[in-house]
Amino acid sequence: MITVSEYIKSGILEMYVLGITTPDETKEVEEMAQKHPEIRSEIDAMSKDIELYAELHAVKPDPTLKPFIFASIDYSERIKNGEIPSFPPELNANSKVIDFNEWLNRKDIVIPSDFKNFHAKIIGYTPKAITAVIWIGTMTPPEAHDNEFEKFLILEGTCNITVGDKVHSLVPGDYFAIPLHETHVVRVTSSIPCKAILQRIAA
Repeated sequence: MITVSEYIKSGILEMYVLGITTPDETKEVEEMAQKHPEIRSEIDAMSKDIELYAELHAVKPDPTLKPFIFASIDYSERIKNGEIPSFPPELNANSKVIDFNEWLNRKDIVIPSDFKNFHAKIIGYTPKAITAVIWIGTMTPPEAHDNEFEKFLILEGTCNITVGDKVHSLVPGDYFAIPLHETHVVRVTSSIPCKAILQRIAA
């Protein structure tokens, strides 16, 4: 007859906590846990260890991902409802804010009343490029792009874009391109959200 100590060392409790025991094994473990407090304690300790491991190794989603998903849905719906696709010019060192007045003067390209930290409104899409008006409240998370060039044209507010260990201070009218493979962070330095044209070009 197997002892409680041997049962604990058998590996069945780990399988139970991970949810990979058969129905019969699950029933057996739960019956053993009712009879033996030390088995119940071992199961509780394992569960806490797994929860702690999950918390320590959890990957937090990019907070800009959800707004961009909603922006893509919004753009698709606008096209379905009759908006004619438009093609904003590609951003470059000579770009001016006036180049985008066609889109910036639209009544639907505005910051929402429930704005928190990031909002995007897509104004142009092709398989090669996506162009959006964005608003950043405080900062964006660190990120690096391996397959697309990211370019900014600041419209309102100010920000610092840190690439590697170099800080670039930007004001309205400034253009900035992020190098491939370089980790970068945008931090807003103005009292108002930083509004910009963001363009992502396939590399």
